[in-house]
Amino acid sequence: MLATLALCMLAAPSVHANDTTAVLGSGGLVFTRSDTIRMVREDLYISPTRVTVDYVYRNDSNEPFSTIVAFPMPRIGGDPYSMADIPDQESDNFMGFSVTQDGKSITPNLQQRALLKGIDFTAELQAHGVPLQPFAEATSAALRAVSPDVLSRWESQGLIINMAYAENGAPPPDYYPAWELDAVYWWETTFPPGKDVAVSHAYRPSVGGTVAMVFIQDGKPTEAYAEYKERYCIDDDFMKLAARLEKNQNFETGNVYFERWLSYILTTGANWAGPIENFKLTVDKEHEKNYISFCGEGVRKVGPTTFEMTATDFYPQRDLDLLLIVPVNY
Repeated sequence: MLATLALCMLAAPSVHANDTTAVLGSGGLVFTRSDTIRMVREDLYISPTRVTVDYVYRNDSNEPFSTIVAFPMPRIGGDPYSMADIPDQESDNFMGFSVTQDGKSITPNLQQRALLKGIDFTAELQAHGVPLQPFAEATSAALRAVSPDVLSRWESQGLIINMAYAENGAPPPDYYPAWELDAVYWWETTFPPGKDVAVSHAYRPSVGGTVAMVFIQDGKPTEAYAEYKERYCIDDDFMKLAARLEKNQNFETGNVYFERWLSYILTTGANWAGPIENFKLTVDKEHEKNYISFCGEGVRKVGPTTFEMTATDFYPQRDLDLLLIVPVNY
């Protein structure tokens, strides 16, 4: 059972945000299901600006085992009115994903699909020269070059939305994508029999947030508290800290606190044989004036901003969600 952990560093005020941004949950590598490949080790480091994961796999069979390894990117787009934190919205590789195997860099294949309510419009968009990355300026420019009759059809299908607005008159249409980008990096690899294979990947995470502390108001739990308690394992000590920070907020001096959220998908651990033999998690809140809460067991503080959890024969039962409270003026 996951123990509650409220890692409140006793320091001055803390936190960050936007009106409200969504966090894009990413996670581990996905294999085609195998009963012969074991994960000997997973070493996960997660912070608001960098995620790195080092794995060691072992093929227990007497034969080489070939498989496809995949890293699904979080889906982006789907609602032009929503805001999501995307590290590089002009790039197909919008989270800067990179991977190595046994110390050698791999250039993975990239599969992209434009989806609207589960329907694949990839070929339709590509036929008209429209990039699939919904937030890129190149995509907006390409939409402006598409013929009006096609744009009208796409609008009626819900593939694009006319965002033009004017109090008087009819402004020219201003179309924005409404599809979701489904992107997966993948590569083929072979695991030699009886040997360890080291795989590492890194990327910049999406960090969501809000311009308030949603789980507390006037020192008391809000309707969102139950969800936060379940997701982030916030406890009484953390609530007391949040109440103190809230009480001391001063918008004139900039002494204000916002939430930040990070997510990492751990439950892909079911795709290999057995549990993770040696698991190590390092969480870095990156600044001593930040406060953090997340669910873990046997977590200990190992540095001014870092916390560590280790486990043997670890089978992840839930994904990792981090709640940060950070000062606006930090």
